[in-house]
Amino acid sequence: MVHVQFAPRRALRAARILANDPDDLPQVFTIIESLSMDTLARIARRMGKSEIGRHLKATRPDIVSHLADRASLARLPDGSLGRAYLAFVEREKISAAGIRDAGAKGMTNEFPLPPELVWVHARMRDTHDLWHAATGYAGDVLGETALLGFTFAQTWNPAIGLILAIGLSKISAAPSGGAAARRTIFDGVRRGKKAAWLPEQEWETMLALPVDEVRRRLALEAPPVYAEIRSDALKTSLKAA
Repeated sequence: MVHVQFAPRRALRAARILANDPDDLPQVFTIIESLSMDTLARIARRMGKSEIGRHLKATRPDIVSHLADRASLARLPDGSLGRAYLAFVEREKISAAGIRDAGAKGMTNEFPLPPELVWVHARMRDTHDLWHAATGYAGDVLGETALLGFTFAQTWNPAIGLILAIGLSKISAAPSGGAAARRTIFDGVRRGKKAAWLPEQEWETMLALPVDEVRRRLALEAPPVYAEIRSDALKTSLKAA
């Protein structure tokens, strides 16, 4: 059976809310639940074509058990992926458990999924901030939008495409945006096309590795250099426009 997630009206309602408040994370998950179509099934099928992907699908590891243990992450070597992740979540004042809670708040479970796809959804959600650490995008609005471009190129998820379009339109309309910001976003799409396929990576085994080595392995290039646009500044600039 092909499991299709498609509730466009609910997705558009959530999109309008998110456009007014880019920090409303549950709306992101409402859009993902409502508009992902067959994305999770496609990801699961592709994972089944590699040895690592098959192993992950068979064992269904819960990476949050690693990411939530900040004491263990802090003991990892300087310059490791795990330390880069820890620095990211501490800077952004977020947590893997908090993102999981936001996901639960934003989803209605209108589209019941088999256990395999429940795990695929959780894996994509729970590794999102590891993607931040590996790619080098910060958690500002521009960094998030650029990572959405990267993610869209990796998954072709229409829900991600809608959220990307919202971010691009808001940034483009703000005086703090402009051509440089748009280039950063579209470069995220280019980087996503060029990189290794991240959904099938066994991140648990890479946390202690130097983040530069992880980037080489995954063809992620050096972290991008861009001027961050924080949500408060974006809201202020849009009101002043």
